[in-house]
Amino acid sequence: MSVGSTICATVEGSVDEAVAKKLIAHVGASPGEIYIKHGKTNVRKGLNGYVTAARYKRWMVLIDLDQDADCAPLLRKDWLPASEPRFCFCVAVRAVEAWLLADAIHISRYLEIDQTRIPSNPEELPDPKAAVVELAGGSRNRKIRTDMVPRPGSGRKTGPLYPSFMTEFICRLWRPDRAAERSESLQYAIERLRRL
Repeated sequence: MSVGSTICATVEGSVDEAVAKKLIAHVGASPGEIYIKHGKTNVRKGLNGYVTAARYKRWMVLIDLDQDADCAPLLRKDWLPASEPRFCFCVAVRAVEAWLLADAIHISRYLEIDQTRIPSNPEELPDPKAAVVELAGGSRNRKIRTDMVPRPGSGRKTGPLYPSFMTEFICRLWRPDRAAERSESLQYAIERLRRL
């Protein structure tokens, strides 16, 4: 990939959008159009179209593995039997929050918690987003505790400003190179983006 190239992306949600933009910039490219599809099902519905679009533009699709398969290669094989050279299918194991937790130094500073509380292998967590919310609940910062953590009985998995706080963290502090040292799926995504 030549420096200054543009990479378009399709993602599940707003936190994923911030991650995609950061990764695209990290590999020396510029983010093109970013499509937020509000869930994995909607991403999958348009997958063939994104692969076709990659004939004309570099394209990245970013999804969470969640519990949909045992590993990213199995999900990739199931979803994408054939691809294009300018198409990058990135699967975060188990969610992009694992990639964020993998930069333990910066996320502990941002959440204002002790670094020893950050899981040493975030890709082994069954629900990395829930882990981030739980860590936020122990923050020394009252605003983080009240806005990132759902109120008891609300039925929500995150607090009302969770996406805003995570986007701010990604844009200001998150270091993909540092995080890739503790996240194999992130390392793969970066290497694959560099080859576009």
